[in-house]
Amino acid sequence: MAHAPAPVLTIDGPSGSGKGTISRLVAEKLGWRMLDSGALYRAVGYAAGAEGIDLSDEGAVTRCAQHVKIRFQASPDGGETHVLVNGHDATDELRTETAGAAASAIAVIPAVRQALVDLQLAFRKAPGLVADGRDMGTVIFPDAAFKVFLTASAGERAKRRYKQLKDKGLSVTLVGLQREIEARDARDASRPVAPLKPAEGAVVIDTTGMPIEVVVAKVFAVVRP
Repeated sequence: MAHAPAPVLTIDGPSGSGKGTISRLVAEKLGWRMLDSGALYRAVGYAAGAEGIDLSDEGAVTRCAQHVKIRFQASPDGGETHVLVNGHDATDELRTETAGAAASAIAVIPAVRQALVDLQLAFRKAPGLVADGRDMGTVIFPDAAFKVFLTASAGERAKRRYKQLKDKGLSVTLVGLQREIEARDARDASRPVAPLKPAEGAVVIDTTGMPIEVVVAKVFAVVRP
């Protein structure tokens, strides 16, 4: 008799909505695996850049996506998960706005998205999976039993990113970050392939001004009411 697939909680939303932090905390609370799909796209963008590939060269970027080696490595102190790209720890590089812009640029290439589908599906294992991204509930795991869409105002998300990047010692401006976030929102929502939008039946949570522990409780309640 075939076994039912492992349960999946999808957490989608725009950049800076808190998906990564909330997904990690909820996954820990549930004892489930976690997939940071955005890191996969950032990793491909990073790998392409490291190889000197022009991101507008769809064929070259697709070949890079098909052959890149991406591995997630848990931090021994329970902190941020490390991402190894072709053997290099690229965790810090993948969190920059440059990496985010590269990810958004290559995410519109259908062949790149297809190359990463199987990799993402492979994360679905017992006891369950928390999948963080932009099309987890609409495209990758449309049969997921639990779906959440996190959002927040562009101003709020820019402030969060500003603090994150400043804490890492990076030079950024709040105005510049908000402009980039708004541009990326428009690009992600209007792309013809897997546009950013809440999945059918998803619980939409606006996290503007909401403490992390409250957001975690709301998302956890979707799975364990």
